[in-house]
Amino acid sequence: MTANANLVPTLILLGSFLIPVTFVAWSFERWRDEHLTAELIVKAFVVGGLLGVLAAAVLETYLLEPSPWLFLGVGLIEEAAKLGALIFVTRHLARRHGRDGFVLGAAVGFGFAAFESAGYAFNALLTVKGLSLTALVETELLRSVLAPFGHGLWTAILGGVLFREARAGRFHFNRVVLLMYLWVSVLHALWDYTHSIALALTFLLTGTPWQYRLLSMGYPPSPTSEQVHVFTVLSVGFLALVALLGIATLWATWRRTRPEKAHSASLP
Repeated sequence: MTANANLVPTLILLGSFLIPVTFVAWSFERWRDEHLTAELIVKAFVVGGLLGVLAAAVLETYLLEPSPWLFLGVGLIEEAAKLGALIFVTRHLARRHGRDGFVLGAAVGFGFAAFESAGYAFNALLTVKGLSLTALVETELLRSVLAPFGHGLWTAILGGVLFREARAGRFHFNRVVLLMYLWVSVLHALWDYTHSIALALTFLLTGTPWQYRLLSMGYPPSPTSEQVHVFTVLSVGFLALVALLGIATLWATWRRTRPEKAHSASLP
């Protein structure tokens, strides 16, 4: 409406941070303990999220190469980066209550998601035909809808387990923490593999001989209109399945974490 390019950064920041900030504020108000301050939550969101993004970007650049296991490597690296950022921003906490780990983990995870979404939105804006506001808005809307079921959820789970297993105010990296780290990394990888799995199943279920010939020669065939619909349904279905697995894990982990006296709320 305004043709004012100065508003593009505002659009990117608003689209990337609105949903993550809302969820962090909600979890802070509902489940925080008295020693969790707004300052610490903001620090976890901004500092933790930023450190996680930067650490993951550097490690992925030097450690990962294109391969069928690429997304598993991404999951392992990004979940480790967020875990390290969470440990860094909470290193001075005198008390580490189990359910506080969920709130702080969510703050770090949503911070990571917000900064990452800003990068994706910026890349979507730049096209060979110039700036594309349509692609920018579509990217922001899609990632905003998916944000509650991704980084924030996975790091909340891992943070809750990490804090629950703490002993005498110190983090204890036992088998429970390691197994949960591996599980959320697998969830992360499955989330990233969704597109590839849905595409492979689409051609497996509805492929034609000429499409198989092109695939055998290494050329991606053009999908039919029917295949586009099948691919969309499969993509959404797999994303929903991974999201449900994450929510179920959060629920089970939350229920097994003993509430402190200051906590009177429970998950609805």
